[in-house]
Amino acid sequence: MKRNATAVWKGSLKEGAGVLSTQSKTLDNTQYSFKSRFEEGVGTNPEELIAAAHAGCFTMQLSAYISEAGFDVESVETKCDIDLVDGTIITSHLTVNAKVKGITDDVFQGLVTKAEKQCIVSKVLNAAISSTATLA
Repeated sequence: MKRNATAVWKGSLKEGAGVLSTQSKTLDNTQYSFKSRFEEGVGTNPEELIAAAHAGCFTMQLSAYISEAGFDVESVETKCDIDLVDGTIITSHLTVNAKVKGITDDVFQGLVTKAEKQCIVSKVLNAAISSTATLA
């Protein structure tokens, strides 16, 4: 399986602007700029997209592990905070809230830790990965 995305940038770093498009067309000429990346501007940025990818990947992996353990997943919601310092992503923190019937907190926390280490995006990130998980 291969996936792709395209970035087009016009102009200098600070005054220029670009667009991002994905194979699925979920992003279709979606704007990004210096301001949307390093200040407060309209558009997306690479770090936001990495956070979305990490949250999505982790959430799917955790749901799979919970189901494999024999529990019914009502919902799993994950927020991912990426910390960019001096041009390097240094941390990715996952905040998880889940509703799972019949699971104990100890079992749930163990599955969270397993998913945190095993999701595909976690494996590709060169950053400290952490999580805080709560059962509702």
